[in-house]
Amino acid sequence: MVFERLRSLTLLALYQLALFVGLMLLPVAMVARRVGLPFLPVHRVVTRLGDAYERSTELLE
Repeated sequence: MVFERLRSLTLLALYQLALFVGLMLLPVAMVARRVGLPFLPVHRVVTRLGDAYERSTELLE
């Protein structure tokens, strides 16, 4: 029970950190797209962490 709770809280922190990093990199991504350069797919990381967090909270219920 304690391990699952710790895992869930860690995933939540990582999810929020990924959102923050994604928002901070948004201007860089917009400039890169305008110039025609590919940029890191941050949305994949955010989606995967969000899904993992949701699965971990379902296990606690």
